Amino acid sequence: MNPITVKFKKLNPSATMPKYGTAHSAGADLFACLDGDCVTIEPAQTVFVRTGVALQIPPQYVGLVYARSGLATKRGVAPANKVGVIDSDYRGEIIVALHNHGGQPQTIENGERIAQIVITPYLTADFVECEELEDSERGAGGFGSTGKK
Repeated sequence: MNPITVKFKKLNPSATMPKYGTAHSAGADLFACLDGDCVTIEPAQTVFVRTGVALQIPPQYVGLVYARSGLATKRGVAPANKVGVIDSDYRGEIIVALHNHGGQPQTIENGERIAQIVITPYLTADFVECEELEDSERGAGGFGSTGKK
């Protein structure tokens, strides 16, 4: 599969370009670009962490910002909105709202990997109002209606 081109602009000279950890990584790491050496996120607090970069995502693609598994599982720090959506027409700085889900303050250092972005195609839908929806095996069952196993 050939990679697509995503242009980026450094909005801060010390910003780090998004980088893939390995040749087969789906997500490219996003790095903190702080005014100082670090920022501390208190328990149950959300802090907006700048990356210092803006992206030009091609039309019909979206950037999905996810947690870094190590940061989330080992330190309890993950994006507050769970998955950030970066639309292809957005040209502003990528800022990650990091939330501390743990019980201890967590320090994010300048240049630290704080999240990952997955660039993926998407489909749009034409929503059509109707009086009835077709029946299905599941029907309106939700929230565990299909069982535990």
